[in-house]
Amino acid sequence: MSGYQGPSVDEVNDFIAEAFPGTSNRCAEIGDGWAVARHVADPALLRPGGIISGPTVFGVADVSLWFALFGAVGIEAMALTSELSIRFLRPARGEALLGRADLHHVGRRSVIGTVRCWMEGADDITVAVAQGTYVRPQT
Repeated sequence: MSGYQGPSVDEVNDFIAEAFPGTSNRCAEIGDGWAVARHVADPALLRPGGIISGPTVFGVADVSLWFALFGAVGIEAMALTSELSIRFLRPARGEALLGRADLHHVGRRSVIGTVRCWMEGADDITVAVAQGTYVRPQT
């Protein structure tokens, strides 16, 4: 038993479904300072060649970092992306895109982490890497 005390996958997904009912992003896994986001690609929104768009990959990187923040400090709806940079390594082709964020710093004001994105079923083929910072709300 890991001793993890943060929100469960179901709690995060219930929050997301209520706050953002139109999103296809869901939390697949969560732990202390890490999380995996999953996005099922809408075939109508794919680029030619069946490629998931860059903005969609960016969104998965962003939301996985947000979910990792939840894993470290609880659900903070008003935590905001301060900066996020991404490097696209290869086209994202497939049905579902995954992004795993790992936090490197959790402070009172900011949370910093890195993200790796890949296609479901192709765990060893990274399609993008990102790094970013979230700013926590001031109390």
